[in-house]
Amino acid sequence: MILIVLKVQIRADRRDDWLVGIQRYTDAVRQEQGSVSFECFESIETPHEFVVVEAFESREAGDAHVQTDHFKDFMVWFAEVVAAAPRIINVEVPGWSEMAELG
Repeated sequence: MILIVLKVQIRADRRDDWLVGIQRYTDAVRQEQGSVSFECFESIETPHEFVVVEAFESREAGDAHVQTDHFKDFMVWFAEVVAAAPRIINVEVPGWSEMAELG
């Protein structure tokens, strides 16, 4: 499984646009074959900071994702709403497992 985590600072004057756009993008990514999960969270401590967490079944599914029209459109729009270059983690992991402390 490919796990991607983005930490994104959004321009304060584009916050409403971000919320609409990230919802539209979330809906599109969740429909992709090979998409395992796509979530967006807002920081409770840092204004206008969001974390996007996405997972794909395989490297191939992740590669297919970046070839979609909605990804390409998102990247153009994304550059207009971010306040700074996002920070990213992109790793291959074995997948979900049960939390041992509660299992």
